Amino acid sequence: MGQSKSVFFILVLVLSFILMISVSESIPVGMGIGSEDSSPVCNSVHGAESGETCSTVATEFNLSLQDFTNINPNINCDAIFVGQWLCIDGSA
Repeated sequence: MGQSKSVFFILVLVLSFILMISVSESIPVGMGIGSEDSSPVCNSVHGAESGETCSTVATEFNLSLQDFTNINPNINCDAIFVGQWLCIDGSA
C-alpha cells in the first residue's frame, strides 16, 4: 500500500510539472500592464544601394535617424548590404 502511494505521488508531481511547463510556454512574453502590440508598421521599403548607411537613407527619405531605427528595429547600421530591404515609411 505504501509503494502505490509513492508511485501515485510521483505521477502527480510529473503531471503537475508538465502542466506548469505547457501553461508557462503559452503565455506571451509581453503580457502585462501597458503591453500593446508595439511591432513597427512599414508602409514603404527601399532596397539598399552600394555605399548607403542608415544616416544617408534616413536623410534621403526625410527621416530622423531615430525614426529610421524605430521603424527598422532589427537593423545593424554597421552591416547594411546591397539589396537589403529598409523601411522608409512607417510607424513604430
